Amino acid sequence: MAAVDASREFVYQRFSEFYRDHANAVPSPFLPEQREFGYLMFKERFMVRHRHYNSIEDFRKTLAQTIPSDVYHSCAYYENPDFDMDKKGWTGSDVVFDIDADHIPTKCNKIHDEFRCVKCGFQGRGITPESCPCCEATKFETKIWACDQCIESARDEVVKLLDMLEDDFGFSGHEMRVFFSGHRGYHLHLEAEAVRSLDAMARKEIVDYVTGLGLSVLDREAREEKAKRKRGSAKFNLHNYGWHRRLKMGMTDFIEHASKDSLQEAGLKNKALLENKDTIIKRAIKEGRWESVKGVSEATWLKLAEIVREEQAAKIDTVVTTDIHRLIRMNGTLHGKTGLKKVEFPARDILDFDPFRGAVAFKKGKVKVFVSDAPEFRMSGETLGPYKNEVRELPTAAAVLLICKRRAEVAP
Repeated sequence: MAAVDASREFVYQRFSEFYRDHANAVPSPFLPEQREFGYLMFKERFMVRHRHYNSIEDFRKTLAQTIPSDVYHSCAYYENPDFDMDKKGWTGSDVVFDIDADHIPTKCNKIHDEFRCVKCGFQGRGITPESCPCCEATKFETKIWACDQCIESARDEVVKLLDMLEDDFGFSGHEMRVFFSGHRGYHLHLEAEAVRSLDAMARKEIVDYVTGLGLSVLDREAREEKAKRKRGSAKFNLHNYGWHRRLKMGMTDFIEHASKDSLQEAGLKNKALLENKDTIIKRAIKEGRWESVKGVSEATWLKLAEIVREEQAAKIDTVVTTDIHRLIRMNGTLHGKTGLKKVEFPARDILDFDPFRGAVAFKKGKVKVFVSDAPEFRMSGETLGPYKNEVRELPTAAAVLLICKRRAEVAP
């Protein structure tokens, strides 16, 4: 217990130094005087909410004085940010997307992520389920990690989302702000005036679009005719814009790279997809003559379209985007689960930005820690680990990360 307390105090001191030295550098959100601010107290572990500041300078002073573990501001704009929720006077809200590796199945999940049901003790690896398969309880103890594969999987979803918002919705680069969250993913803020007044239902429409929910690939007239007849075929049809364009591009890529194994994995057993690749791409996908390819039924096209839809859809946390009162982590502040910063970078740099360099807050010093269990990881350009029940002298940022993840303690 003493080691745990000493380790927690060590991290607290590092957070304290950061906010003492860098609070004035924490960027201001747009119209801070209309935002609600909140923060989680580091030592006391309770959430302070409904705070209003007349200037960002006043809030920065609060950061230096209170030393929070996590800092937030509302996506919403209010007339009275410090009033109770029903009296705040909502005037609008940014549209925010949260892309997190927690919601993206990857092979690495089963290697480094663990969960344990608090009620019955059931344990497992991988993505934490919504409810326990044994007792249906919903509370879990988790032990998760952020590796390069996790970050890359989240980054790929951001790329898809950016493409949709720019090409299909018409948002410009300066209206889309991209951030590394400080943990296992990214945030994308839309601060355009055109979307600020959208209610939750309108935001749900955006969510449905970017996730491909309710997407139809059957011709409208054919669908109506099929409904009247209650049997027969509805014509498979794709046009050249929006989601249909994405499906065409995705289907072309899928067929070009298709193999017997990949078809089997996708649940497609159609030999014609392998034997007539060029014909399918030219005649069906490019020219729209879907019925002209021998051996490929409408059911196969529908199955292939659904596979591609799943690949092309942006995997976002849908609850975050539809919540018009949501608190979001503040840019430039520390994440209590990693000690890394939430950092903004240009959308065009999404493929090049390295969080394990660009989001590092503690760049000086080393400390001895006892590491119980840590996979190989990177920090500030240095590859560290794996470690198992051993004492190591590590860079401060690495030590803070491991302690925050409950994988290390300060060595005596």
